[in-house]
Amino acid sequence: MIQTVAAVAITTLVCTAAWWDFSTHRIPNWLTVSGLAVALLLRALVGFGSLALGVEGLGLALAVSLALYALRAIGGGDVKLLAAVGAFFGFPKAISALALMAVLGGAFALLSMVRRGLLPLLIFNTVDLVKSWRTLGRGGEVRTLDSPGALTIPYGVPIAVGTLFWWFGEGVRL
Repeated sequence: MIQTVAAVAITTLVCTAAWWDFSTHRIPNWLTVSGLAVALLLRALVGFGSLALGVEGLGLALAVSLALYALRAIGGGDVKLLAAVGAFFGFPKAISALALMAVLGGAFALLSMVRRGLLPLLIFNTVDLVKSWRTLGRGGEVRTLDSPGALTIPYGVPIAVGTLFWWFGEGVRL
């Protein structure tokens, strides 16, 4: 029963977040915080061991996504969504799920930019981002997701696709 509720909850969370992000380029706090609370509550109902794995998955996803946020590669809503998803997956399953989401996000960005005829600008911005990473934010132009000309994608979409693929493909259990 709890597993079915978890499947419905994570599906609702990521599909709603993807739709919201695609429509408005924002993922609301009420959605991500609610998703995190549901993930931890369901894991607590399973037992302390499951809750501990959920908190570890949350911590891993938060650490990875905060690093990407600090480098201006993703937005704050993406950070909170990834944290909630990490709590659902738990540790160590969150590692593989996050890797899949990163690959899907890169492919989605590439396809979006090719479709919009902006591939050269994507390459330029990627080089700038790598410079920033290599110098811990001291190299390259300082850009944010709100900078004029910023190339953004609704990253909630690849997060949702990766989450659903991994959750149902791997048969994740709380």
